[in-house]
Formats: sequence, C-alpha cells, structure tokens
Amino acid sequence: MVNDKNASLYHIDFSFDEQRLGGSAFAQSLGKVGDDVPTVKNAEYFADAFMAIQQMIEKGWILAGHDISAGGLITTLLEMCFANQKGGMHINLHDICKDGDIVKALFAENPGVVIEVSDEHKQEFKDFMEEQGVGFAKIGYPVENSRTIEVVYPSQASHASHVSETSTASFDIDALRDTWYKTSYLLDRKQSFNGKAAERFANYKKQPIEMQFNKDFTGKLAQYGISADRREKTGVKAAIIREKGTNGEREMAYCLYLAGFDVKDVMMTDLISGRETLEDINMIVFCGGFSNSDVLGSAKGWAGAFLFNPKAKEALDKFYARKDTLSLGICNGCQLMVELGLTGAKGAKMLHNDSHKFESEFISLSIPQNNSVMFGSLSGNKLGLWVAHGEGKFSLPEAESAYNVIAKYNYAGYPANPNGSDYNVAGICSEDGRHLCMMPHLERAVFPWQNAWYPADRRQDEVTPWIEAFVNARKWVEAHK
Repeated sequence: MVNDKNASLYHIDFSFDEQRLGGSAFAQSLGKVGDDVPTVKNAEYFADAFMAIQQMIEKGWILAGHDISAGGLITTLLEMCFANQKGGMHINLHDICKDGDIVKALFAENPGVVIEVSDEHKQEFKDFMEEQGVGFAKIGYPVENSRTIEVVYPSQASHASHVSETSTASFDIDALRDTWYKTSYLLDRKQSFNGKAAERFANYKKQPIEMQFNKDFTGKLAQYGISADRREKTGVKAAIIREKGTNGEREMAYCLYLAGFDVKDVMMTDLISGRETLEDINMIVFCGGFSNSDVLGSAKGWAGAFLFNPKAKEALDKFYARKDTLSLGICNGCQLMVELGLTGAKGAKMLHNDSHKFESEFISLSIPQNNSVMFGSLSGNKLGLWVAHGEGKFSLPEAESAYNVIAKYNYAGYPANPNGSDYNVAGICSEDGRHLCMMPHLERAVFPWQNAWYPADRRQDEVTPWIEAFVNARKWVEAHK
C-alpha cells in the first residue's frame, strides 16, 4: 500500500457469488471445513474483471493491489500494510457487508482483489469500470499516522431492527504482522542452525530494502549508448564458461550482449579438449549454478576440471597472464574463483552459510568506495538484487583493508547478511580491479521488473544501475585492446 491520503481503496469481486466460508482458512482454524464454498458463477464476468485490472495497470492507475485468497479480505488488507513500516487504513464495509455478517465479509475467500487508486484518477476509474461492466465498491482509504486498520461495518442488530447502527473493529498491524510471520519462524526453527531462525524473526522488519543511485543515472539505455536492437558485432568478445549444472548463463549472456559484447558459449569440454583456448577472448564469466551438483562441495569439482586437465589449465593460466582481460564470477562462479585463487585475496575461502541451509532472497547491497573496473563508478550506490546459495560465506582471515571489497550486505545482521560473511562482504576483486567475484546475482536485476522492490518514482526506467557494471567492462576492454 502507498501511504497517500489522496487515494482510495476499492474492492473488486471476481466471483459474482455470495460470500461463503466453506474451505476457508478461517473455518480450518476452527477445526472445520464446511461444504458451502464460494464459486465463480460467471466465467465471462471473471475474465472481464481480470482484464479490466490488467488494463488499469497498463494505464498506471493502480498504486497498489492484492488478491483476496487464503485468509480473506482482512488478510489482504493486513498484508498490504505489512510491506510498509508506516501507515494504516480506514475501512468501511457497508457496501459489501449488507447483511451485517462481518465474519463472512472479512474471512470469505471469494476470488477478487483490493486495489488502491489515486483520487486523481477516481472519475476515470469509475467510468472505465462501468464501461467494462465490472462491479466495484470503495471500501476505504490510507491513514498516514496510524498503524491500525479501523473497520466500520453495519451491525447485525441494525438489520434486524431496520435501524442504522454501526460497529467498529480495530486491527493492530504490527502485532498481527508478528503473528502472521510466527508460523514461518516455527518452521524455520526446524531448518536453520545457530539460532538463525530467531535472528530472522527479530530482524525481518528491521532491514528494509534500500536503494540509492548515482545522481546522473537516467535509467535509459541511451545514457550508455547501447540498444537492445543491436545486431552487428562490436569485436569486443566475452565468453560464458559453463560446467555441468551451471545455470543463469542466458541472463548473463544477455547482459553482456546488451552492454556491447559479442558473447560466446564455452563448455568445460571445449577447454579440456583444446577446441577453445580463450586467446581471442577479452572477458570471461563463470556463472552461477550447481556445478557437478555440488557433490564434492560448491565448485570443488569445477575447480578440479581446471586443475587436472592440462589444456583447460593452460588456457586459463594464459588468459590470466594477459593484461587485457577481465573476469567475473557469480555465485558458483564466485566459489570457483576463490577456490582457484583467481582474485589473489589472501587466505579467502567460501564456507557454508551460518544457517546451514540454502538462502534465497532479495536483498540490498551497498557499494563501498572501491578500485574495480566494473564497480568503481557505482561506489556509494545501494542496489537491490537476488542471492541463492548454500556456501556463500566469505571467510577472510586478514583485516578488511587487506581486501579489495566491491560489495557489502546493507545490514550486518541475518538475514540481510544471508550467510554470515566476514565484514558483511558480498564480493571482492583483485588488486588491479580486473577480476571480480561476488555471491549475489547482478545479472538477475538489470531490469526494474526483475527486482522484488524498485523505487516507485523510477517506474519508467528501462534498466537498473547494474547495467553500468557491464558497460564499464566493455569500455575498459575497448580502451585496452
């Protein structure tokens, strides 16, 4: 939900049916199931309502929205508030609770949505919905200085006596957010080690995603002189190096292509057999994934494929001996680069996450002042991206100043630091700035729509600042060829 006092909340019912509690989470919480379940009475109406929502999204009228599913309307409203640390709602259910049955109104799971629309588009919204033949009801508005949802509804006594009477229910958003999250915490206790479940529960609402961009960042491809329509070769060559179990190579290849590289796919068998020597390649990338299914440990088998195959080792050694090359390792590729010592980081190792489980989440990184080809110009930024790994903990035995740190997790505590890395390090680079490795996946966050959260005032961005890292690499190669 957007905390905008000049906006309204609307309920749109997709079911065209009476509110029913059979099969609902509410019924199950009482040890019941029930047989009177909500249905979709008119499939054509359902489709029209769905398409109306899609068109309003395209028009940019919808500030926020949430489907009505498990838990019913009250869960929908609460979850819309859970995403914020400030603000509440005032809800009036007189238009959708005409029989005075507040339990059905709040907990029935008839398919539908709640959307937030700016009052600027209020009349356009109403005209459009009437034109589409889709019913709607205004049910409330955001309240900026509150952390409650105040629900006003007609009392059942008023229906019996035909006298207008109202009742009010108040829901504490923060207290119910803890209740809502507690189930996840109880399950997490059975999966996480080292008290990490309790730490996650303590921190889950204290580590909001933060983003901070360079002031000159426009979000447009033209800023970097690149285009998705490029079809001609540039002569700046990059290679994706893959092993059995690698994934993410296509996203990475597209990022490189978009930034201006000609991209080549290289399997380890190509290097082992000598079919590929990397002699004409300017940049190599080791992608994320689970090489050899992590049977020997993350990237251990992949590292062995280089160390114990003479032609592959020779190709790699010659590549890193050149002064006109760059390399990037992401996730499994980061583990490989650390295992092979390709960044020169003193005593660096990759260990199991402190939670001893696979961590997959959207987090934010801070980019410190650093000396690297790819990230140097992003110093001072805070950017969002994804992590997905089980052995992502940087073990760095020397002082932090001994390492060229190019990215740090935005908060010290778990789960924002998902693995317990020393100094909250998410990525490091060689001293000369050319060979960089990091656990999070920047290639999965180069477009705003790939981000789990992105600043609302930058909806028109074509790309995120992560593309700059790839453009920096291409420009460096052009200058050093």
